[in-house]
Amino acid sequence: SIAIVLFLLLWESLPRLGVVSPAFLPPLSVVLDTAWQLYQTGQLGIHFFASIQRSLIGFILALAIAIPLGLVIGWYKLVAETLNPLLELFRNTTALALMPLFILFLGIGEASKISLLVYACTWPILLNTITGVQTVDPLLIKSARTMGLKPHQLFIKVILPASVPTIFVGIRLAGAISILALVAVEMFGAKAGLGYLIIYSQYSFEIPQMFVGILVITLVGLSFNYILLAIEKYFTAWKKSPVE
Repeated sequence: SIAIVLFLLLWESLPRLGVVSPAFLPPLSVVLDTAWQLYQTGQLGIHFFASIQRSLIGFILALAIAIPLGLVIGWYKLVAETLNPLLELFRNTTALALMPLFILFLGIGEASKISLLVYACTWPILLNTITGVQTVDPLLIKSARTMGLKPHQLFIKVILPASVPTIFVGIRLAGAISILALVAVEMFGAKAGLGYLIIYSQYSFEIPQMFVGILVITLVGLSFNYILLAIEKYFTAWKKSPVE
């Protein structure tokens, strides 16, 4: 878009014109040159794949936990009434506040990092799944019951498809969190990763290298979002009108 092109042009020109200090905001060309050097040495690939692995494992585990649990809580009123106070307690406790606790019990290795990502990603998926099931149009449910659908058929053929769009809102939010939280989880005990690259570069005042990490993690998050959008369109193809 024009806005992005203008932004990139300003990024390149402002440091060169002396409007901002190149020591704190290097020109875009310098950042890209640094990225190419990191790629050639293999360092960028190491950091990239370390972060992607952590992010995907945490995200997939969160999906496996949150969607089934959310469907059960949303469908069974007694389960919802029983668990809601506990859910309210934990969902208002941020993942970063629990980081010392995860490190205390699981150490500073991969287990604590992935567990923290799972915790952070679970809540948007879980809450949107519950909301999706509980806000299905009552007329749809009543119509399905008058047609003689059994409870399990009603859930599979009506409740689940109708709640998919809302569930995917949570999945996309969790996808963004799985990328953004990397900077936090890779601050402790990590030896590789884009978050580690950003933090290490900041401490050593290698600013172009820091911006490389920021750019790559932004592009990864953007790509992840578009992939999830494509998957959502596939699973919600039934929403298209006959004209489309």
